[in-house]
Amino acid sequence: MKFSSRLIALQNENVDTDQIVPARFLKTSGKTGLGEILLYDWRYNADGSPRPDFILNRPEMAGAKVLLAGDNFGCGSSREHAPWALADYGFRVLVSTSFADIFCSNCLKNGILPIIVDKTTHQKMFRLAEEFPAGEVSFDLEQQTLVLQDGEIIQFPVNPFSKRCLLEGIDEMGYLLKFLDRIAAYEALNKI
Repeated sequence: MKFSSRLIALQNENVDTDQIVPARFLKTSGKTGLGEILLYDWRYNADGSPRPDFILNRPEMAGAKVLLAGDNFGCGSSREHAPWALADYGFRVLVSTSFADIFCSNCLKNGILPIIVDKTTHQKMFRLAEEFPAGEVSFDLEQQTLVLQDGEIIQFPVNPFSKRCLLEGIDEMGYLLKFLDRIAAYEALNKI
């Protein structure tokens, strides 16, 4: 997975999954259409009209695939609708200094790469986003690098199994399905 994209900088800290997808929208079990309700209470007025000053509603942010989030993004309850909404909106990468564990796991299972950076890099990324709003950052999952708008290369950690699944475009079930022949052979040999 290599790509470049503008990023959306959302400096709010401790954004919980109820802010990402408000509870009143949890009636669906489908993943499509959730991008429209992403951060709903921040994006829309009480009458449902978009707030033009909110960063996701700005025309120049359309198509950005990277969310630069404040500290502790995805905290709170573990609703899977949050990463579904982020993915449906088009985000492929999230960057923060920390993510809630279950949220992070749910992101990886839904094709989103959560990258943890140190506080100095995090602050620099917010500064560069402000200085170069049309600038792009580049990602190389295989090399585990991100290139900032000023050319600085940052290494980031990622779990090897999650990395493999993301590179192959599969989830955990997809990984297991690759071994159906071996599973069948084992079952036949052991008469399971």
